Amino acid sequence: MDAASVAFLREVLSSAWVEGTRRLGRALRSTRSPGGLLVVGTPEEDPWHLAAHLDDEARLSGLPQLTPTLVRWSPPPGAPAHLSIGLERVEAARRGETLLVVAEDPAPAPLLERVDDARRTGATILALDGGDPELEGLAHEALAVPKAAPLSFDAAQHLVSMAAGEPPQHRLGLRERLARLADRVTGPYVPE
Repeated sequence: MDAASVAFLREVLSSAWVEGTRRLGRALRSTRSPGGLLVVGTPEEDPWHLAAHLDDEARLSGLPQLTPTLVRWSPPPGAPAHLSIGLERVEAARRGETLLVVAEDPAPAPLLERVDDARRTGATILALDGGDPELEGLAHEALAVPKAAPLSFDAAQHLVSMAAGEPPQHRLGLRERLARLADRVTGPYVPE
């Protein structure tokens, strides 16, 4: 999905969905160092697609902390180094690292146990899921994309990865908000 498609999708979605993907994207940016963003899926589904998009966003936005470490349940023997990282990496997660669990279907018990252990050692837990209350209960930040959602799970991954690479939006202070409100009510101030 290209940037124009993502922009179009943001236009047609409700603001709650767009803000949800931005919130999770901002949370991904809080990872402290390159290699500290661990992305894991279920035994049936490696989130390689999202990992590839996060890698692109890291490069394009100049945010090396977004460079993901794809964690796989069963890396094949002889796989390249970046595709051979197993679950022991989740077990080694520590404070300052972020574990993003991508699971459209409910997370299996062995994954939930590892996520809980990573949380106890201080890792930040994020989840992009299909509506799994157990996983969301362990996550510091989660975005649930149930089957009935107005966007697909794949589209949500695109929106989250793009949001992770966006510069933070400037939050208006009280004076700026009051000035904008006054402008709407009385019109902009024009010095004489």
